[in-house]
Amino acid sequence: MSLLRAPLNRWLRMVEKPALRRGTPESVRRRFERIAWLCFHGPRDVTATWQGADGPGAGGPCTLQLDPPGVRAGAPVLLYIHGGGFVFGSPRTHQAMLAHLARRSGLRAVLPRYRLAPEHPFPAALDDVLAAYAVQAERGQVILGGDSAGGALALSVLAEALRLGLPRPLGVFAFSPLTDLTYSGESLVRNARIEAVLPAERAHDMIAFYLGDHPAGDPRVSPLFADFKGAPPVWMCAGDTEILLDDTRRMAARLRAQGVDVTERIERDLPHVWPIFHNTLPEARQTLADLAEWISSLSPPSDGS
Repeated sequence: MSLLRAPLNRWLRMVEKPALRRGTPESVRRRFERIAWLCFHGPRDVTATWQGADGPGAGGPCTLQLDPPGVRAGAPVLLYIHGGGFVFGSPRTHQAMLAHLARRSGLRAVLPRYRLAPEHPFPAALDDVLAAYAVQAERGQVILGGDSAGGALALSVLAEALRLGLPRPLGVFAFSPLTDLTYSGESLVRNARIEAVLPAERAHDMIAFYLGDHPAGDPRVSPLFADFKGAPPVWMCAGDTEILLDDTRRMAARLRAQGVDVTERIERDLPHVWPIFHNTLPEARQTLADLAEWISSLSPPSDGS
């Protein structure tokens, strides 16, 4: 365990957690974008290109494409859905982390923009990312990923792809995913004080922005309650001090009960979505390396689905 872990957790608890506790959607969005620009840096040899007629400054759908050197034609694509409580975050805030993962795996990464709450409540975000998945799945094999709320969306896209008969992804991965929007996991209360990033008392506010009156137990909202029979391998990680720890543990158990091959990593005292701190935290770089190795182990389905 690195010496940087403790000071990083201390800084997050003293500075970033209070900012999330008191922030409005607009202020949290601005702060996260600024922090990402200042603190998160990807490898310089990964090319970033915006795709889509609306461009990065408009409100319409577009994607950020990241190409490491030597991407093979016909190789799978990493389709990554950013987190941010369905309220903040963007392809830009997660660009550096995905550039590192693309570089390590040798695969193109595509980060879709999706509409955010409260301006665009459910099902806007799910509709947007499902449409992005359908486009990529038509072109070739997809490895689907996400973090936090983006992990919820990635797993919901997987369940919807299985339900609708869309091509299966080659695999799915999630960093600290939110899988149960009913918040029935015990870790929400048990880890509320020691959680480094997420203020537990704001959890219901964020979900109210996203859901309004829509039931939180809907499987399209809470993938913990969805059907995953026939799903490809799934890789997930979480820290043992996170309020969302039980979301990963219970999701892994449900997937295994439905016959899914699951890799579950629970790490000691690492903050929510720690791979985003890849520039400073050795454990973040190691997790990205481990994930890249898992990605390289994925094999295409024999039936071509």
